[in-house]
Amino acid sequence: MSEDRGPLDFGLDDDGEEPDERPPRRPRVRAGERLAEADAREQRPAAASARAPRGRYAWFFGVVVVLVLAYASLNILRTNGTGARGVPAGDRLPPFAAPLALSPLDYDANVATRPDQGGRGNRPACAVRGAQILNVCQLAERGPVVLAFLATRGGKCERQLDLLERVRAGRGARGVQVAAVAIRGDRDKLRRDIVGRAWRFPVGYDRDGLVATVDGVSVCPTITFAYPGGIVMRTTIGLLGEPALRAR
Repeated sequence: MSEDRGPLDFGLDDDGEEPDERPPRRPRVRAGERLAEADAREQRPAAASARAPRGRYAWFFGVVVVLVLAYASLNILRTNGTGARGVPAGDRLPPFAAPLALSPLDYDANVATRPDQGGRGNRPACAVRGAQILNVCQLAERGPVVLAFLATRGGKCERQLDLLERVRAGRGARGVQVAAVAIRGDRDKLRRDIVGRAWRFPVGYDRDGLVATVDGVSVCPTITFAYPGGIVMRTTIGLLGEPALRAR
């Protein structure tokens, strides 16, 4: 079994080719681990509440626990992403660079916004580019962006990408940069889906779920529509039919 590698930190060299050397392998940072740590912080006040004395002061401890949990939940959203409803209209698309699912690259996605951010990446994500990399900054430079998120469990997620491919292939989508990000899941199955369902747009692989975290994705399918330059027009949650996709 191959050792897991950390965030994708390399891009094209001066000749436009990928470098021969790769960065050393590093333990990957899972978004789930961060959520688990936050959950543990939430559980400690709850456990303290269980030991609190009953009686005239019980209500006070209850109020304190509620306030602490509310603060912890707000802090989770501020720390881990944009919220559970995707990127809000008017915000800029969070930068990321992820290996294409069909590529041999075996790295976590890079979501760094500045150098030396450890588990997020040692290079800013916008600077990590290449023929086998999905870079959302690069997409936004080329034109309007339609970015879909899916989980490879079958059902609505794959169906949404089928519809997206059908609309993308039509005349109305010319000039629009269509791409998708697969959140965790079985990469081999994802590859079979891409080939078997004939998705012609690039599909990035978010191995540890960190791209989904910073984009606030909690439901599949989620689609973010952005203007050229990466300013979000809107984010939709749930299956969109062909007429709705074309209208967007």
